[in-house]
Amino acid sequence: MDRPSTENLILVTRDPTGIAHVTINRPKSLNSLTKPMMTDLARAFKSLDADDSVRVVILSGSGRAFCSGVDLTAAEDVFKGDVKDVEIDPVAQMERCRKVIIGAVNGFAVTAGFEIALACDVLVAAKGAKFIDTHARFGIFPSWGLSQKLSRIIGPNRAREVSLTAMPLTAEQAERWGLVNHLVDESELLKKAREVAEAILKNNQDLVLRYKSVINDGLKLDLSHALVLEKERAHEYYDGMTKEQFKKMQEFIGGRKIKKPPSKL
Repeated sequence: MDRPSTENLILVTRDPTGIAHVTINRPKSLNSLTKPMMTDLARAFKSLDADDSVRVVILSGSGRAFCSGVDLTAAEDVFKGDVKDVEIDPVAQMERCRKVIIGAVNGFAVTAGFEIALACDVLVAAKGAKFIDTHARFGIFPSWGLSQKLSRIIGPNRAREVSLTAMPLTAEQAERWGLVNHLVDESELLKKAREVAEAILKNNQDLVLRYKSVINDGLKLDLSHALVLEKERAHEYYDGMTKEQFKKMQEFIGGRKIKKPPSKL
């Protein structure tokens, strides 16, 4: 496993199983993002996307928070600058990342941190964690997708309340509303995230990438066009398969044995 430098504010480790870990590492500031951290986070995901040895990415925050948002001491520099540059935009690079991203959320995911959580494909949250959208409170216009993604996940009425009141959405409520996949004790957070990652690793990795892509791309379309997209990509996939690949598929399915219950004496 790679040994991260303690000086890095964005830590990246890769292990031989194909799981990579990205950690936002500024715990004394509740992992608020500086301009260089945003750049490093974007570059980390771009690098992991290009790394064929990486199959799944787990994103977490060190200390008491997942990410408390953008460091507002440099707000003007951030909001009028790099947010327009896709190459160093962390959410844009997360959305471009073909690998499955599992967010492990503890403490707080606030505003930009909330948007980073929404850029994950699966969310595991610690009990007591909170998602908070403070855009309306501080006069910050959302630009990483929160105004559009949240309503599509939990419904427009609930999303309007979360965003327009700036009141915390607890992890417990987020799980009931379908935002959070798994709710666990904080001590079990990374363990559960890894369990999900390991389950993904057991599957056909080419199809995992294609499946993530068709789900995420289809969400941007209405249902009729999304169904057409699925059909097109399915034909493209099967047309590209060789006879040998079909044979291996049949052998795999044929080799699966249904376990019979023990006979009664």
